[in-house]
Amino acid sequence: MKKRDGLRREFFRHNHLLFCAVLGVSALMAGLNLALSVLLQQILDLASGLSVGFTLAQLVGISVAVLLGILAAGIVTCIAKPRFLRRAMTQYKEAAFRELTKKGAAAFSEENTSLYLSALSNDANSIETNYLEKLFESATQLLLFAGALVLMLWYSPPMTLAAALFSSLPVLAAVLTGGRLAPAEQEVSRRSESFVSALRDCLAGFSVVKSMKAEPQAFRLFSESCRAAEKAKSRRRALNTVISTASALSGAAAQLGVLLVGAVLALSGSLTPGVVFVFVQLMGFLLEPISVLPGFFANRRAALALTEKLDTALSARTPDGGTEIPPVLREAIELKNVSFSYAPQGEPVLENLSARFEAGKSYAIVGASGSGKSTLLSLLMRSFSGYTGEILVDGVELRGIRTSSLYDLISHIRQDVFLFQSSLRDNLTMFREFPAAQVEQAAGLAGLGEFVAERGLDFPCGENGGALSGGERQRVSIARALLRRTPVLLADEATASLDRETAFRVTSSLLDLDGLTRIVVTHSLDEPLLSRFDEILVLRGGRIAERGSFSSLMSQKSYFFSLFTLSACGEQAAHAAYRGEPR
Repeated sequence: MKKRDGLRREFFRHNHLLFCAVLGVSALMAGLNLALSVLLQQILDLASGLSVGFTLAQLVGISVAVLLGILAAGIVTCIAKPRFLRRAMTQYKEAAFRELTKKGAAAFSEENTSLYLSALSNDANSIETNYLEKLFESATQLLLFAGALVLMLWYSPPMTLAAALFSSLPVLAAVLTGGRLAPAEQEVSRRSESFVSALRDCLAGFSVVKSMKAEPQAFRLFSESCRAAEKAKSRRRALNTVISTASALSGAAAQLGVLLVGAVLALSGSLTPGVVFVFVQLMGFLLEPISVLPGFFANRRAALALTEKLDTALSARTPDGGTEIPPVLREAIELKNVSFSYAPQGEPVLENLSARFEAGKSYAIVGASGSGKSTLLSLLMRSFSGYTGEILVDGVELRGIRTSSLYDLISHIRQDVFLFQSSLRDNLTMFREFPAAQVEQAAGLAGLGEFVAERGLDFPCGENGGALSGGERQRVSIARALLRRTPVLLADEATASLDRETAFRVTSSLLDLDGLTRIVVTHSLDEPLLSRFDEILVLRGGRIAERGSFSSLMSQKSYFFSLFTLSACGEQAAHAAYRGEPR
């Protein structure tokens, strides 16, 4: 079974009872409308003085019963249809997001997230409105069409033949216009995706836009994508209007034609006025499906095309296969002649790099900007797999390890911190259950102890942590990683947003933890801290230029010595400037 079929079936999974209930009521509504037409014919002929099969009292009773049936059917529809739609769309979106979470970090980082934002918002709304909501209406229309045709043949085959000939006009109109809707809907989806992408960029980079005085350029970017999206929607509306107009015009011509033929037959005495009237009614039941159903099927094709588009994007992922490793580092993580570049033929970011990180030890990675420090940690988290050489975890090649198993072994504190619009507790625990003492301990080690004491764990962090300072957000990221208590901790400039005193205290807390393998990328060349690392790796141009303890590297008076000296001079100059002293 293809996965796209499974995603489509999410509309009906555990939803068959509601679907059948609404479908049954739709069939009942079609039958009641046909019965109402027959009643009108009987009443009209009775009023004309003709003999019919029922008395006036009986017709009144039947009319009341039909109206009560329509009322009951409407009540059931009001209850069952919204519940069906709610469950269908919930299951569809949840299934899509569940598949999305199965993507690897590497696969997801290479994609445009606007595709998924658009698919789960604009596209989902289109599917619900233009396909699912009209599904039962279309079933009613089909049943009305079949029932009306049977009644018309029963009343008058010649009139039915005339009706069929005139009905070919709206059929022709539908055939000529109906097939153009799906491409228009796909174009709307594509333009909406671009608009969401532009809007997200403008909002995410708002502070940068303001500081660079790039408001006109940001507005132009927004305006261009907005105009393109609205233009695509305008074309779709215009096409819908053309289809509706063609259907309405041809339908009106067909009804007039049938009415004129009926008038001729009634004047000749072949038909009663009631039968002519009911034929006009039944013609509506014939023409309505002819005008509605082509649009429905066009919208159905468009909706299924949107689900297929989402399926295709979701299928572009590497399955989480590979070896399951225990959540413990027994020996070491080792890199052997590893080279990596972000583009296939691009400049290498890491080149022929070899290193060994032994279990339970602490390592500092230092170097100038662009030397490959952050890339090295990303490779250890298997964010990218296109490297050459080997990365071994206790002798197992990283590319052959199940990623879920790897994440049980390693935690990664990143430079870019993301927080949910929820409480501090939820952002620390990532919505999982942890003992309160464990949460408070992790917060204390990350320098959040005073904050928690003052504001509590229920403090609302705001959208992406907007209620917190940059340093507080970084501390949340550190506490979040510590709370997981994985054997290996990677920290990428984890204290860059903190003041020097807090950064010193937090890094000291990390180094005080027993049994933890720590690999820390740092820009802060602080002698008391660097002296505590078992080994310092100095990167330069994607290679390890030097390695060793702080004292041994300083004694060599080479590249690390220069970095440390420049860093110390920079700090002295900053302190002098702060105190107003000459430099």
